Amino acid sequence: MVRKLQKADIDRVADIWLDTNLKAHDFISAQYWKRNFKLVKEMLLQAEVYVYESDQKIQGFIGLNNDYIEGIFASDKMQSQGIGKILLNDTKDKRNELRLNVYRKNTRAISFYKREGFEIQSDGLDEATGERDYVMVWKKK
Repeated sequence: MVRKLQKADIDRVADIWLDTNLKAHDFISAQYWKRNFKLVKEMLLQAEVYVYESDQKIQGFIGLNNDYIEGIFASDKMQSQGIGKILLNDTKDKRNELRLNVYRKNTRAISFYKREGFEIQSDGLDEATGERDYVMVWKKK
């Protein structure tokens, strides 16, 4: 089930955010993610966030800022179980175009987004981490 984030969900969602970033972005210092944990937790409560819940437990979420995807996250045990696709499809149903940034070293995420119809529009540099990234775009056909 996909539903809007509720305040009571924040600890679980923030933990998924930290755990997923530490594993998916091992090329960035763990301290970077840990340093930003509290701020991100506060920002999540103010953002447009949808969670995927299964057996009364949140297993993943997507964060949005209008047509920009801030991130798609699935809990460790639920990686590659289709949660990201479910969250993304739910979002695609509500939008005509979506954009996101993805680190170039995160080849698994790039492959996922390409499978889901995103195309690389440009590349750049994430100033906060010093890592190269791509801007990817999806347009409803």
